[in-house]
Amino acid sequence: MKELMLGNKALARGLYEAGLSVASSYPGTPSTEVTEEIARFRDVYSEWAPNEKVAMEVAYGACLAGKRSMCAMKHVGMNVAADPMYTASYTGVNAGMVIVVADDPGMHSSQNEQDSRHHAIASKLPMLEASDSEEALSFAKTAYALSEEYDTPVILRMCTRIAHSQSVVETGERVCPPQKEYRKDPKKYLMTPANAIGRHPVVEERTRKLVELGNQCVYQGVWLNRIEWAKDRESLEDVILNAPKTQEEGIARIGIICDSTCYQYVKEVYGDDVDVLKIGLVNPLPTTLIRSFADSVDEVWVVEELDPVIENHCRQMGIEVHGKDLLPLESEYSQNLLREIMGMDVPESRKLDDEIPPRPPVMCAGCPHRGLFYTLHRMNVRVMGDIGCYTLGGAPPLFAMDNNLCMGASVSMLHGFNKALGRQSESGTVAVIGDSTFLHSGMTSLADIAYNQSNSTVIILDNSITGMTGHQQNPATGYDIHGDPCGKIDLESLVRSMGIERVRVVDPYDLTRCGEVLKEELAAESASVIISRRPCALLKTVGGEKVVHNKPLVNDPKKCVGCRSCMRIGCPAISMKDGKAVIDGTQCIGCGVCRQLCSFDALVESP
Repeated sequence: MKELMLGNKALARGLYEAGLSVASSYPGTPSTEVTEEIARFRDVYSEWAPNEKVAMEVAYGACLAGKRSMCAMKHVGMNVAADPMYTASYTGVNAGMVIVVADDPGMHSSQNEQDSRHHAIASKLPMLEASDSEEALSFAKTAYALSEEYDTPVILRMCTRIAHSQSVVETGERVCPPQKEYRKDPKKYLMTPANAIGRHPVVEERTRKLVELGNQCVYQGVWLNRIEWAKDRESLEDVILNAPKTQEEGIARIGIICDSTCYQYVKEVYGDDVDVLKIGLVNPLPTTLIRSFADSVDEVWVVEELDPVIENHCRQMGIEVHGKDLLPLESEYSQNLLREIMGMDVPESRKLDDEIPPRPPVMCAGCPHRGLFYTLHRMNVRVMGDIGCYTLGGAPPLFAMDNNLCMGASVSMLHGFNKALGRQSESGTVAVIGDSTFLHSGMTSLADIAYNQSNSTVIILDNSITGMTGHQQNPATGYDIHGDPCGKIDLESLVRSMGIERVRVVDPYDLTRCGEVLKEELAAESASVIISRRPCALLKTVGGEKVVHNKPLVNDPKKCVGCRSCMRIGCPAISMKDGKAVIDGTQCIGCGVCRQLCSFDALVESP
């Protein structure tokens, strides 16, 4: 059956058809949909783990038990999961294990632009890289076959454009292999130094075999790497290139090595007019194949986003290539970029000369974080920030966040900041962290505060969901990945059990109370936690009960003096027209935060 499918959905379908039994992940754009789609198959056990490290370890445990498993994460999540991943490369697997990682060139929803291919190289794990939805599905199946034949976890790398674009795939039937028997084998699985020493040569031999596999191109009927020769090996007059020529007569024959999205860009720009070596097994990279391809052309170009991984591999082989000498290291590529770099004209129909109005992301109307951030800004408090939708609190007009680094770092940064500056900072600095992020990696940081006794105030923003990645459940919501009731962590009890005696709960819609509690805790002589609790404004149910919002507010133009005080909270439902505030009733949920800023009682509930 053929179907138009999102890249992430196709990948999930491929994993399912290959007999996936256990899936554990932590949500992170652009990888989230992979696990969400897997969760639709109830014959697969799937879960949201507290963080990527735990997800990796769960998947590893499942593969030891003899069942095919997977974990998925975004590129920065692989940093968290690297600890078990690097050693799993040494132990190998029992049943197949696939690690899905989604990179984010262009940083559409990320704090950095790292290239996960480096993790594959450093951990010595094979990495497959899909270039469309169809390949995502087939590579998912191939990954399990490789994993079991070569005794290794296999990384399957996606990127934003492949994960979130659609193309046609042909689905098949689910085939579950027999469960593999678990056998006690300390020399293979117990990584004491003595045993690990014996496993390293196994890893290196595996890598050599995988290099040869890449040279052969095809594995079980699937093209891992392939050469696509130009339609006319004698004439390239239609392709005008400004590259140096290796021959005095005629145009230099160009060969392009590319991977992932760049393959699509290359084919869309040049069609069948250039020779292309498409790389699908991006680690380990082939040697004989690349050298044969390079010998068949006059010049080699490497087109790859982010770091020069393939380019450096070619250079180490002594092959002269063009790549990052003209192509950027930063952000995404495009068809027009390739045309410009290669000295080709950009057709009028493909130009984007019109300036597109900026549309920066903002916190939603009624967002529970807005009131607290307004209070922090008004009190001129330094804020150590974290990763989540609340990071938008650093944008104007709130400006209520000084920095952010990675998941859970706000609490640790606050501790270090206060220890370095002492009393001069403790009374004016806080950390803010979401409930899901706190459970991801903030707990150990809070343990550091309790253990080493810094006078720090941590604010947990509890909006009853994992917000930024699309409303996934977490250990504090009381519901699992399917929305079924499950174990629930009580944040107040957890924080107290860690040694924090001062624990306060506030409603962020109540600006006066937020200010009072914040002032008291900043003046306290011991560590404290403030839990800012109010469900995400977009949730339809919380705790099994339907969420009912207040009526939208309206502005009374007779009372409004146009002072713009209500605009200070940056709510997208409020704008100014003809010198008066206007409230968009389709967005407003009647949270009342803006009413607390109006000295003229001009904002009232709609009739």
